[in-house]
Amino acid sequence: MPIGHIGPAHVHGGHVITGEIKSQIDRIWDMFWSGGISNPLEVIEQMTYLLFIKRLDELQTVREKKASRLGRSVDKPIFGLDQQHLRWSVFHELGDAQKLYNTVADEVFPFIKTLGEGAGRDGADATYSAHMKDARFTIPSPALLARVVDALDAVPMDDRDTKGDVYEYMLSKIASAGQNGQFRTPRHIIKLMVDMTAPTPADTICDPACGTAGFLVAASEYLTEHHQAEIYASEDAAHRFNHDTFHGFDFDSTMLRIGSMNMLLHGVENPAIENRDSLSESHAAVAGEFSLVLANPPFAGSLDYDSTAKDLQAMVRTKKTELLFISLFLRLLKPGGRAAVIVPDGVLFGSSKAHKSLRKTLIEDQKLEAV
Repeated sequence: MPIGHIGPAHVHGGHVITGEIKSQIDRIWDMFWSGGISNPLEVIEQMTYLLFIKRLDELQTVREKKASRLGRSVDKPIFGLDQQHLRWSVFHELGDAQKLYNTVADEVFPFIKTLGEGAGRDGADATYSAHMKDARFTIPSPALLARVVDALDAVPMDDRDTKGDVYEYMLSKIASAGQNGQFRTPRHIIKLMVDMTAPTPADTICDPACGTAGFLVAASEYLTEHHQAEIYASEDAAHRFNHDTFHGFDFDSTMLRIGSMNMLLHGVENPAIENRDSLSESHAAVAGEFSLVLANPPFAGSLDYDSTAKDLQAMVRTKKTELLFISLFLRLLKPGGRAAVIVPDGVLFGSSKAHKSLRKTLIEDQKLEAV
């Protein structure tokens, strides 16, 4: 199973969004801070909910236009006839901060938490609604919500790239390195890695440290762009794309929510985004299931031997997470599977016995295509 395209982790940059849009996002960020929310992750989470609510309205509008063009009823309406007041374009025009707050806090937010209930396999809840169960709306005052809604409404996010860039820029404000060594991967690097691995509709794709699901989103966009006819060729094919193609693991509940919302915003209805610690013994059973691994896992620190999966330790006896993750990628892949992953320099140049042993495995037992 080739594991290719491994590169060092110190890459920076990304799409350029205009200074005007950046300053709009900065102003919204400042509103949250001055309004009493100072935890960057909480700001991101609350902004994500609002962007998500706005996006749902946009999606419904697109479906309505299509229906009226074809002279049909709306296909899969998000909002029923009795739910029109929950739409962004409607509550944004209320003109009364308290009414707006009551509508969003008491009706819209509970509504988005129920999306996807019963939409999963065999009537189970979709990934998104499972992670949303613990979501909380924490914007503290009507005045702050009204200001933020007005400000977000003014950010131009008509095309997909701008939308992605705005979200990227927001995420970059969590600080370039997050907690536990989580680095956000710049979008152009993700795109490069996805382009190099060229996913197909037959792939089963996994990011075992998925965070905000950037790699999975990019893979879904690649498939939509290059294989749209195949993805939607039949009901079974569409079901496979929406339910079985994308798998992401993380153990940060906020990231799981943001990641599953991100996927839903990009048109993947029910990806398998799961709460699991990829390196732990309790998840050692997941092996040989994926044809493509895309990842930039956290490399900070080391783990104790006891809690780490024994089969990973058998492959390389180490506490270092960067080596354990590479062992994990090899375990997750099917024979013939491929991977594009980011690793720190240490993997290439580390001189410990574990480093050398892993490099030997990569070169002698696998097909290392590029570094």
